[in-house]
Amino acid sequence: MTIQINDPKEIAQFIDHTALTAEKTEQDIIKLCDEAKAHHFWSVCINPAFIPLAKQHLADSDVKICTVIGFPLGATLAKAKAFEAQEAIKEGAEEVDMVINVGFIKSNKWDAVKDDIKQVFDACQGKTLKVILETCLLSKEEIVKACEICKEVGVAFVKTSTGFNKGGATVEDITLMRKTVGPDMGVKASGGIRDTETAKAMLSAGANRIGASAGISIIAGKPAAGNGY
Repeated sequence: MTIQINDPKEIAQFIDHTALTAEKTEQDIIKLCDEAKAHHFWSVCINPAFIPLAKQHLADSDVKICTVIGFPLGATLAKAKAFEAQEAIKEGAEEVDMVINVGFIKSNKWDAVKDDIKQVFDACQGKTLKVILETCLLSKEEIVKACEICKEVGVAFVKTSTGFNKGGATVEDITLMRKTVGPDMGVKASGGIRDTETAKAMLSAGANRIGASAGISIIAGKPAAGNGY
């Protein structure tokens, strides 16, 4: 699966318009929602506490609400992640991005990795679940194994990064993830995607969702200022 883009505005349909840093205010979230509606982004990706606010401001639109679980470290108890996901969905989240337990992967505790994902998957009750692998911390073999487990559990997407660690999405990792999961499962590229050409490269490599706080710049064909998600 590769997606070819001609007009940068076409990328909007693949973007989770993101605001996850700790200092974001209610006004920031309202602005995010207004931008998502105006530019027809797929979703807003926000921390769980802001779900009710986003639900209010997106009530008259088809923009979805995506939230993050076990974020950004992924090291909370599996049952805590599951409860967090369940409560987020009750509040109005339609998509859930959970952070995998990297420590379990590094400990070679693959059964625990699978159980962690499965508990959240079950809690989502059919809502879209994306599993954040934090690829910058994993070997290629670990990325493949994690993708295989996600596919076995039945999650909707594997996702590269939180954007809160030492690296983000790379074309190489997206290509590997797409090759591993096949054509029918979702692959989300996130972390460091801040201009049109980078977003196009990720879609061409096999991503079918982009997580970015620089969505406005991406669809305008302009590089975003500074660094970040």
